[in-house]
Amino acid sequence: MADYIYLLENRLSANQKSALEKIRAVVRERGMTLFLVGGAVRDLTAGTSVRDLDVAVQGNALKLKKDIQKAGATFSGEYEPTQSLFFDFPGSVRMEISSTLGVTYPKPAKPVYKPANILEDLRRRDFTANAMALSLNEGSWGLLMDPLNGVADIENRELRLVSNYGFIEDPSRLVRAARLSARLGWQLEERTRARYETAKEEDYIANLPAWYRGYELEEIAYEEDGLRVLRHLEIEGWMKALMPAWGPKVVNAAALDDLRDKVGVLQLQGIFPDASAISFPLLTAKLPPKDVATLKHSFPRQAFVEAIDGMEAQGKALATEFTSKSAAAPSAAWKLLHSSKPEAVLQMVFAVKSGSVQNKFKAFTAEWPQARLKIPYALMLEMRITPDLPGYDELVEKLFFELMDGKLSTVEEMKAYLEPYSPPAPPPPVNLRRPRAAKKESKRAKKAAPVVEEAAGELIASGDVAIEIGDEDLIDAEAALEPVKAAPAKKVAPAETKAAEHAPAKKAAAAPAPSKKPVAAPAVPAKKAPPAPPAKAAAKKPAPVPAKKAAAKPEAKKPAPAPPKKAAVPAKKAAPIKHAVAAKKPAPPAKKAAPAKKPVAHKPAKPAPKPAKKAPAKKAPAKKR
Repeated sequence: MADYIYLLENRLSANQKSALEKIRAVVRERGMTLFLVGGAVRDLTAGTSVRDLDVAVQGNALKLKKDIQKAGATFSGEYEPTQSLFFDFPGSVRMEISSTLGVTYPKPAKPVYKPANILEDLRRRDFTANAMALSLNEGSWGLLMDPLNGVADIENRELRLVSNYGFIEDPSRLVRAARLSARLGWQLEERTRARYETAKEEDYIANLPAWYRGYELEEIAYEEDGLRVLRHLEIEGWMKALMPAWGPKVVNAAALDDLRDKVGVLQLQGIFPDASAISFPLLTAKLPPKDVATLKHSFPRQAFVEAIDGMEAQGKALATEFTSKSAAAPSAAWKLLHSSKPEAVLQMVFAVKSGSVQNKFKAFTAEWPQARLKIPYALMLEMRITPDLPGYDELVEKLFFELMDGKLSTVEEMKAYLEPYSPPAPPPPVNLRRPRAAKKESKRAKKAAPVVEEAAGELIASGDVAIEIGDEDLIDAEAALEPVKAAPAKKVAPAETKAAEHAPAKKAAAAPAPSKKPVAAPAVPAKKAPPAPPAKAAAKKPAPVPAKKAAAKPEAKKPAPAPPKKAAVPAKKAAPIKHAVAAKKPAPPAKKAAPAKKPVAHKPAKPAPKPAKKAPAKKAPAKKR
């Protein structure tokens, strides 16, 4: 079912789908059910082009005549025994609408019809490939009904009779079998072929009704290659029964080939004409006028005869308008051809041999379509003109005509033309995220600074750490320590005694000053630090304010390790100790201080579990001098 829904939506032309929608609306209002039947379903299944549409309604189709005409269709004929109507819809769409009927044959070629459902209607048809139907109703759209397995015969490319007595009951099936074989290239199924040969020998065709004779003659004119069908019918001997005067000998074969070429050219430009009315005079080119009139009179659809007779006048009228001043511009001529009746365009192109018409038609097929390649799709995308905008297709068509007329030749002209259609630029995206990460870092740095300063003050007071400072850090530290120089020494004085008590090792380390290889350089806030006694230096060193806090809470901090790597740095460079220590992380666990006798050979020790209060006991020998 899904496959046939796809075929209905994609294999039918736009005009054919429009015609089906119109007939569906009419049938729905009448409360009837509608089915696509016959050759249309066969062609959809076989993958060939759908030439015309056959539909069946459950009810009397003759009652729909006026409603269908109001829907825009042109009535072309009817056949009351089968309750059949023939219409021509816009776009060269032929449609046959009939009722679903059952049939019996009391005598050969004498059918008796009665209303029936769709399945019975399918079982009365000629061949299994034509005995299929597709539902066009709501709720069952695209549902396939194939009671006789016609799909299998289509796959095998065979024509199989529905009834064993099919050729006896309806002799027109003999002609139809030959015509379909010539058009489709299919073979008759084995038993069907045997019955076909028997019918030829028994001359069943003699019982052919007049209406069906005219119907089959008209179908020859509707064929895309009518000459091939005529040849095949003549070989089979059926033209003697249909119309002995008509055959391949009276056909203008060269003109038919030219006509088919013109049809192909127009189809490439989006114009799809029905060439049957134009090809009929070529198929009967050498037939006497009297026989041509007899042939036309036998056609059941007389509207087709009127189309044949009026085609020449339509072609000339269109040629006059095509070469007038109103169609001087290429775009105007293009619009004229696409808005005119396709059959009139084909008649003008094929029959009117005027140089102006032919030259303009060559430009229509070769030069003017090249303008479509110049449409600036990239520029349109740059200007935010995308296919999802309303009116995009109309704009592309306008551009096509402007380029065709040569009005837009440069990029600047195209930009100026497209500017009114360019939508405004979208506003920049709003960033709802707040930059909180930087603020958190600054808060953490501010919180960490006092901690580092406390650790630095404690380490400086204890004198157990030697700090290594780079030149760049010294420069920055000097600038950072400038406000600290003015700090009064009186506030730091109370911490002096405590620092001296807790750090006698510091004095011992500072005693061998002449050796110039101390473990830790005494940090002095002043830029120039003259050599002074260790006691005075210890009193001036705790210039930073955090030293007071370090004395109050010595157990909360651990002295940082400082293995001696370089010689003693001058006092000027040792001043910015505060900055250098503050740049580092909080002080790691303290290391045990080495004995005073070996100040240079300082080795890192494991972190002590307690603060460095035990250090003074180990450095007691420093008093012996």
